Amino acid sequence: RLPVPKLEDTITRYLNAQKPLLNDDQFRKTEELARAFEKGIGRELHEQLVAQDNQNKHTSYITGPWFDMYLKAREPVLLNFNPFMSFNPDPKSEYNDQLIRATNMTVSAIRFMKTFRAGYLEPEVFHLNPEKSDTELFKKIIRFVPSSISWFGAYMVNAYPLDMSQYFRLFNSTRLPKLNKDELFTDEKAKHLLVLRNGNFYVFDVIDRDGNMLKPSEIQAHLKYILSDNSPAPAFPLGYLTSENRDTWALLRKNLLENGNEEALQKVDSAMFCLSLDDFPIKDLVHLSHTMLHGDAANRWYDKSFTLIITKDGTAGINFEHSWGDGVAVLRFQNEVFKDSTKTPAISPQSQPASVDSSRAVQKLDFKLNDALKAGITKAKQTFDATVESLSLNMIQFQEGGKELLKQKKVSPDAVAQLAFQMAFLRQYDQTVATYESCSTAAFKHGRTETIRPASVHTKKCSEAFVKGLSKHSTEELQNLIVECSKYHGRLTKEAAMGQGFDRHLFSLRYLALSKGLPLPDFYRDQAYARMNHNIISTSTLLSPAVQLGGFGPVVADGFGVGYQVQDDWIGCNVSSYPARNGKEFLQCIYKSLEDIFNVLKGKKIGS
Repeated sequence: RLPVPKLEDTITRYLNAQKPLLNDDQFRKTEELARAFEKGIGRELHEQLVAQDNQNKHTSYITGPWFDMYLKAREPVLLNFNPFMSFNPDPKSEYNDQLIRATNMTVSAIRFMKTFRAGYLEPEVFHLNPEKSDTELFKKIIRFVPSSISWFGAYMVNAYPLDMSQYFRLFNSTRLPKLNKDELFTDEKAKHLLVLRNGNFYVFDVIDRDGNMLKPSEIQAHLKYILSDNSPAPAFPLGYLTSENRDTWALLRKNLLENGNEEALQKVDSAMFCLSLDDFPIKDLVHLSHTMLHGDAANRWYDKSFTLIITKDGTAGINFEHSWGDGVAVLRFQNEVFKDSTKTPAISPQSQPASVDSSRAVQKLDFKLNDALKAGITKAKQTFDATVESLSLNMIQFQEGGKELLKQKKVSPDAVAQLAFQMAFLRQYDQTVATYESCSTAAFKHGRTETIRPASVHTKKCSEAFVKGLSKHSTEELQNLIVECSKYHGRLTKEAAMGQGFDRHLFSLRYLALSKGLPLPDFYRDQAYARMNHNIISTSTLLSPAVQLGGFGPVVADGFGVGYQVQDDWIGCNVSSYPARNGKEFLQCIYKSLEDIFNVLKGKKIGS
């Protein structure tokens, strides 16, 4: 189970994270408020939280508050919550044809779903020592151990089974807009796929009456039929509504239902997943990011648990709604679909589609729109266009080294990437700001995520030495500063992964106070608390053989959304921003920072 940290640990960790962000006077005030909270109302709330947690052993203390946080948020899911991860191309280039890849990936997705529902999907396990635990022998032995104690057997060899309770929401699921708080809807009985092309909605069954998958050649035939349909794009594309403010969309959806669209919406909501087929090829990686992060809302349904997007040249990616689950579940799905569709593809470029009557099997959905709905779609489109217009996406690939060299030098690759972000922001804006790094707590029952706070007194000291005080430090001193940052970041990461961060705990105490109708404690009214939760640098990393790159929008208007990956011999970085910040310049500063760090680690002297 996810532990509730000790209150005194949480307060200490919180103050450590505040230190680099505040001057001495501000810090003194924040420390006073924190200590008063720890002795007073905070202690009472903490004891109530622990008691509540003990009464709810079937779940974790963060589950309820976290679902609420997502589902009560009224901002559009687009750019504010939905991230993307794009697939690597199929190694066999002739398989990167839109129809072939769409068929193979759809078949692999259905295979994954059937394996999961039948209870045959291999458990997700984090192996700290794969030589011992990721072996056939270990799997054979653990298979015979009763499940109530098998996890203990895994712990003995440093293997940690991860929580898979989110997986069922991958399929047949949608987030439904409701006033004040959305709902998650799942209908596991539905057998159809939703396909969007050119703003038109199509559905067809991919599972037959006996629960078997349609033949791949039939799926291919139906997708070919959709790709060759030359119906014009709708004048008022419904997809735009899913990019709206949630209350606005909730009212428009009510109108849609009252206007005779219940059956069509039911088809959209219950579909196994959404497959979006785009009619253009990808020009470059920036174009790829724009396409997968937002694309054209006419050809998306952002509320589906995930959308598989495949462009004209067979480039594929996933955009997913975030309230139901985290990257761990989606990444596992992506890894399996990539592996299955590339290693054992269902169809080949030589395969012929089945000779079936697709015009009968495929149903095109028609929506009845009144004037209020048409006006709502028009307004949603204007908002969407303006928002997307203001979004910048930029990226770099740093080719002068990566994981291998950093491990050789005994520093953490993730710590170095995070240090580079701190150094870059200091160089560009001359300040240290609230920074967020996501860390999975899936090693615990119903774990979600915890925050790592990468901005520390160590990164601040090191960044200032590199940016402002190079002449005062020898190469060896700079190396030592990097090592200090790495050690501290390693500690924060370990704490977060073990459920020992401070963010979720403080969040839950605040949630508890408000749910009991108590006045908000002074601790939470502190400007420093608000600033800490205004995450100007929001970061997330992933490493996978299936994924080319991933990204998300800034979480605040004056922020950066930083998706990054540290590969063996290069580091990739994908940054999103709005006009309040210059993402291109930030990336140039990140590049310079990485260059300086790597040179220092190699023992070279650097110039300012």
